[in-house]
Amino acid sequence: MTLSGVARVAFVGSRRIFASHLPSMQSYTPAFSRQMSVGMKSVTDRLRDSGLLRTQGLIGGKWIDAYDGKTLEVHNPATGEVIANVSCMGGKETKDAISSAFDAFNSWSKLTAAERSKGLRKWYDLLMAHKEELGQLITLEQGKPLKEAVGEVDYGAKFIEFYAEEAKRVYGDIIPATLPDRRIFVLKQPVGVAGAITPWNFPLAMITRKVGPALACGCTVVLKPSEFTPLSALAAAELALQAGIPPGVVNVVMGNAPDIGDALLTSPQVRKITFTGSTAVGKKLMAGAAGTVKKVSLELGGNAPCIVFDDADLNVAVNGALAAKFRNSGQTCVCANRVLVQEGIYEKFADAFSKAVKNLKVGDGFGEGVVQGPLINKAALEKVETFVEDAVSKGAKVLLGGRRHSLGMTFYEPTVLSNVKSEMLVSREEVFGPVAPLLCFKTEEEAIHMANDTNAGLAAYIFTNNLQRTWRVSEALEYGLVGVNEGLISTEVAPFGGVKQSGLGREGSKYGMDEFLEIKYVCLGDMNRK
Repeated sequence: MTLSGVARVAFVGSRRIFASHLPSMQSYTPAFSRQMSVGMKSVTDRLRDSGLLRTQGLIGGKWIDAYDGKTLEVHNPATGEVIANVSCMGGKETKDAISSAFDAFNSWSKLTAAERSKGLRKWYDLLMAHKEELGQLITLEQGKPLKEAVGEVDYGAKFIEFYAEEAKRVYGDIIPATLPDRRIFVLKQPVGVAGAITPWNFPLAMITRKVGPALACGCTVVLKPSEFTPLSALAAAELALQAGIPPGVVNVVMGNAPDIGDALLTSPQVRKITFTGSTAVGKKLMAGAAGTVKKVSLELGGNAPCIVFDDADLNVAVNGALAAKFRNSGQTCVCANRVLVQEGIYEKFADAFSKAVKNLKVGDGFGEGVVQGPLINKAALEKVETFVEDAVSKGAKVLLGGRRHSLGMTFYEPTVLSNVKSEMLVSREEVFGPVAPLLCFKTEEEAIHMANDTNAGLAAYIFTNNLQRTWRVSEALEYGLVGVNEGLISTEVAPFGGVKQSGLGREGSKYGMDEFLEIKYVCLGDMNRK
């Protein structure tokens, strides 16, 4: 199966945003100049001077244009301005990238773990040395506040550092044999060429979380970043080259998503697909990978519950829910999509939470004190509007926000809804925007049922001061990640991934290495046996 039958789905790692709903920026930014502002031009000039503003694809260690010369525009979502025109590649370029990765695998996989570790460590050092520039690049193309973007670089670089260390700890086993003249060995070996498909919401960290363990294991990579945010990927690849990662080990292609996807799925030389994005696209990839029986890991959509019990510390719960909901303008896979509050604390929480949300400063990510930027595009904005309108039409009350921001473009007001019910869209599906729906529950059992009543199972949050309840509810929740009295739980040292329709496999931690390794059993007989 190929992706050609689902060409209308945007193969960009976005969350339920469809290609038919992705108009050009011209169609909804008539009041904004298409020329770069002085401020943005100065940032891009500095990035270009540093060598980090790359616009071509990377194949076999060489920066190349699309074979047909086509390009695509990368926009600043805060202003609508064009940051750069990048190569718009397709199947032919992807096949060449796969061949390059396949050729490089033979030598890269045979390096010692210590040698691969040194290369990854140098890459980490360069990422950290250019943390400010990379953060500026993320803010330009993705829109998140600069402080948050620099934080993403720090977070993303830590995956490279961690896997530089973990590369030296890929251990096998010796199993006691059943016969005295035999020995049984278990080896772990790299799976081969990996196709990595990453989303726009964390354009650097989602790359390092996949490429880091792949390279540490001895795999080579063909990376396809989102068409909305390819510049961060290209900058990271440039620094990988500077770190001495050999040509062909990391390749980057972007452009015609269905054609790139078809090439990755149908190639027998690609032995692994790793993807972060929507559940709908993940299912298509899983089906397409069956043709060549590829190893697949998927981090898909979420519908995270944030459960606040009566015995929770109100300040801790408010601050934790705020962090879990509004980071990156609500555009993260582990955002609190539903805030379930026990009836005894519901009104107090709603009031305190609304006051905290009201203080969130919205604006261009380069603005002083800004903590919420724009949504990624018009389709995302319209989706948020649809969800809020559906909730209000079914009885929800807008406590705060509930409309487009006066800044225009794709800015949306931080929003709090009360009287939300489980049948509303905002409860059933991932809003992927700055909207916090508050639902009321009576008992612990009811909260668990409400939380688990979804096909998703990525992240969940609990706020309580009852230790016994912490264990009971954590074990009962059908989610791969659970935060207790904490709204920010992602870290490179812990396994990240979901259950049910939120995906397969784990990223981060030592468990992330397993996704890029095959296990081989070797039976050694007695060569002197007559």
